[in-house]
Amino acid sequence: MRPPHPTLRLLTLLLVSMMTIMASAAISPSLPRLRMAFEWVPGIDLWVRLVVSLPALFTAMGAPLVGVLIDRFGRKRLLVAAVVLYGVAGSLPGVLTSLPLILVCRALLGLAVGGLMTTAAALIADYYAGPERGVVLGRQAAFMGVGGFVFMLGGGLLADIHWRAPFAVYLYAFLLLPLILFFLPEPEVKRGAGAGGAGRMALPWNTLWQVYGLAMLGMMIFYLIPVQLPFLLRRLGVQSSALAGLAVGVSTVVGSAVSLRYARVRQLLGYRSIMAVLFACMALGYVLVGLSQSYAAVVGGLAVSGLGQGLLTPNMANWAGEVAPEAARGRVMGLLTTSLFLGQFVSPLLAQPLIGAVGLGGAFLAAGGLLSALAGTFGALAWHARPRERSPGDQTAQ
Repeated sequence: MRPPHPTLRLLTLLLVSMMTIMASAAISPSLPRLRMAFEWVPGIDLWVRLVVSLPALFTAMGAPLVGVLIDRFGRKRLLVAAVVLYGVAGSLPGVLTSLPLILVCRALLGLAVGGLMTTAAALIADYYAGPERGVVLGRQAAFMGVGGFVFMLGGGLLADIHWRAPFAVYLYAFLLLPLILFFLPEPEVKRGAGAGGAGRMALPWNTLWQVYGLAMLGMMIFYLIPVQLPFLLRRLGVQSSALAGLAVGVSTVVGSAVSLRYARVRQLLGYRSIMAVLFACMALGYVLVGLSQSYAAVVGGLAVSGLGQGLLTPNMANWAGEVAPEAARGRVMGLLTTSLFLGQFVSPLLAQPLIGAVGLGGAFLAAGGLLSALAGTFGALAWHARPRERSPGDQTAQ
């Protein structure tokens, strides 16, 4: 059988990656209307936010197991199963009338996303190496950003029709099954020998724990935007779900443009230097959002924050993929997926008491302050390690 064309293989990987951002983007603009539909439920303010963030918890829980499984048994079969579960669990809430059942479906969706994101990340690390991997990771983040914008805007338009309508977009998963079957070959990689062979392999844990911690923290702060921004806009008098989706989508579009330049940025800067730059951009954007008194000002702040957000995911994935041994790649990327999505889940749980104390605008200002401190810290670390950070191939240049 002839190998698939490289362009078709890459396009399929990128389209699969878009599904991970859909898990939250498609329904985020409908949260205020969903809350109105279940306003009689005690504690609805927290429960309605969990509709968006609960998948992240189950993604975080399932991703490490997925990583072990794909290291031992291969990537493709699990990817196909994850796509089917994604389509079913994602779309089913559109016909359910019980909030607990909707939350169960969202949990199953999270398990599917864990399979998708971990397998896609491992396949990119399998198929590509060196600078080419940085280019592909930048394109992946860009596709996810564009997908976030399209599905956020589309979800907002559908939510203006009915809060149930956005769940139909998850049927998109079934359109990708033929592409996965035909254009994503099973890569030839070393498998962990025996039960837990990869688990006995020495891994660069000092570097990996740093990557995982940063990924979790960065995503925890980023998730203030899709979860809390629709409510902030309502406080400013913006009632349209479509406008809320458009505003949230602005940061993802800007981030996509930046992601496409990630490989070039990586040639110029080390990983820590990139972290300093992206945290500084996010800090300025969040402060602007927190101080905003109009829709246009919010959109401007989101555009600034997008400059940093576009570098976050590719930098984390490239950093982890560079130091991961081939036979343990699934496990390493599974734990990275766990870190990213655990940050998404924790975000509303930590934000809610903060919002109660300082308000929605104050929460964005507090996040901006934390991001500023992180930018300063990593700027100092990068300056201290600057002789080692100049070479992208130097794995010690962290």
